[in-house]
Amino acid sequence: MKYVLVTGGVVSGLGKGVTASSIGVILKACGLRITSIKIDPYLNTDAGTMSPFEHGEVFVLDDGGEVDLDLGNYERFLDIKLTRDNNITTGKIYQSVIDKERKGEYLGKTVQVVPHITNAIQEWIERVAMIPVDGKEGPADVCVIELGGTIGDIESMPFIEALGQFSYRVGPGNFCLVHVSLVPVLNVVGEQKTKPTQHSVRGLRGLGLTPNILACRSTKELEDNVKEKLSQFCHVPAANIITLYDVSNIWRIPLLLRDQKAHEAILKVLNLERVDSIAREPKLDEWVARATIFDTLHDTVRIAMVGKYTGLSDSYLSVLKALLHASVDCRRKLVVDWVASTDLEDSTAIEVWHSSLVFNVLSLEGADGIVVPGGFGDRGVQGKILAAKYAREKNVPYLGICLGMQIAVVEYARHVMNLTDANSTEFDPNTKTPCVIFMPEGSKTHMGATMRLGSRRTFFKIADCKSSKLYGNVTYVDERHRHRYEVNPDMVPEFENAGLQFVGKDDTGRRMEIIEIPNHRYFVGAQFHPEFKSRPSKPSPLFVGLIAAASGQLDRVLQDCSNGHVVAAKHVLSNGSYTSTVHQNGHPKKLANGLSNGTYYANGNGVHA
Repeated sequence: MKYVLVTGGVVSGLGKGVTASSIGVILKACGLRITSIKIDPYLNTDAGTMSPFEHGEVFVLDDGGEVDLDLGNYERFLDIKLTRDNNITTGKIYQSVIDKERKGEYLGKTVQVVPHITNAIQEWIERVAMIPVDGKEGPADVCVIELGGTIGDIESMPFIEALGQFSYRVGPGNFCLVHVSLVPVLNVVGEQKTKPTQHSVRGLRGLGLTPNILACRSTKELEDNVKEKLSQFCHVPAANIITLYDVSNIWRIPLLLRDQKAHEAILKVLNLERVDSIAREPKLDEWVARATIFDTLHDTVRIAMVGKYTGLSDSYLSVLKALLHASVDCRRKLVVDWVASTDLEDSTAIEVWHSSLVFNVLSLEGADGIVVPGGFGDRGVQGKILAAKYAREKNVPYLGICLGMQIAVVEYARHVMNLTDANSTEFDPNTKTPCVIFMPEGSKTHMGATMRLGSRRTFFKIADCKSSKLYGNVTYVDERHRHRYEVNPDMVPEFENAGLQFVGKDDTGRRMEIIEIPNHRYFVGAQFHPEFKSRPSKPSPLFVGLIAAASGQLDRVLQDCSNGHVVAAKHVLSNGSYTSTVHQNGHPKKLANGLSNGTYYANGNGVHA
């Protein structure tokens, strides 16, 4: 097994996750099998209980693991299926060591950070690296490890020490360290500054790790004299200094690495440059075509994203990626209008605009489609209900995900069935009309890993529905879930008599998975999260349906699916930039990085101009 470690210096948010994913892409394109591990130094056991504002979205894996969003990048870039153990946290390591201590496995020993914690980290890496993630038998050839945070962080010290020992343990030729750092350009002088990277590398070397390759983030390509200076002071060959400068879309990053011969540098460090079965040049034709096609898209499709975490785009990263995949599948340039659901609520609307109608027109009327993604808690719920009502009444394509589906059910009960007090017990435990209820197997005392999580099977009950056609008229699909509440099965007959179709159910037939309004252009809700399995070459069918309906192509897409062209199995070249307009509290919101409304380019961790 060969290992590539990706670390970051100077500041966070440089794009270590995208860099690690792109390294995996070029090595895979050379013919190697790749697996990935993400190390997060926080004490949480997993990301499940973290606020999206704190850490971005929680990505859910097939086995129910609630993990860091970078594992979503790995799965999308490499088209692999990871496990919960591919995300290592300080909490998991300490918990495993303490459990062993309680069992007496260290009997007679004083349990310490070194060697017990550091050994546990190394053993975890070696064990997980051997797990196949690409559907083939046997372990991968290369494991790409990303160390979260920034070099010098106190909480990452045990991992730095463990990785230093690990590099010695696996020996030369089996370990390659790629350090991602920042080379800023000061506007005053217009000069690329190397001192931050010099200090970062000096700190890394002082901790026992020596970088083999430098990946330098900058606004433009590094000048030759800057590379020579970095080479001299960081003790890295100039040929091994790669520039990660700003590009038009995320799919050009593997091409950047290829063009600068990053694969040759990595293969040389890993003693793989003379292996006959490994291609000398990565085969990235699909990536070239994908990046080029996206950059040439002009016809737009506007999607209103109505959520409660709109202040941070990373909160809905997988939803954004799924929309991008579907948009390019339909040959449309995606424009996202961010709408804070609290802004749609009557009290806010009256206060800001003196009329909820005026605000609704401002926020939603220009949208070709509406997405209400998942979430927890009652803040902004009324605004989401208003968004679902607007989509239903105005015949605007709608996709509700998890909570978005439950919201649609509540809205239908209130305004179509005239059950004015209909609600979810999540928001009103004493409601007289509980349309959505707490699942019997859930826990009300423990929050972490107690939801209905991971891949579950959904059976189609109505063969002629839009969802079934989009999935290729299959009898069932496996999608990933993350929820505590469900549609009240006792009210299902009442809903069906009123015209709401439950077209997808679980194997028992009592858990509702997909809803549709049959006489609507496209009104679909899913209890599962289809965005987690969307891939650039295999876009999520439900998202393709939304974009197709929003751009007037749904009939053609459904016809293609009926003719055997399954959305999820097509070869599609996709992804790239999107335009984003943010609405919050009735006004355009300035993003945290200082950018206001305009054109943004998607990367693995958010938006960069």
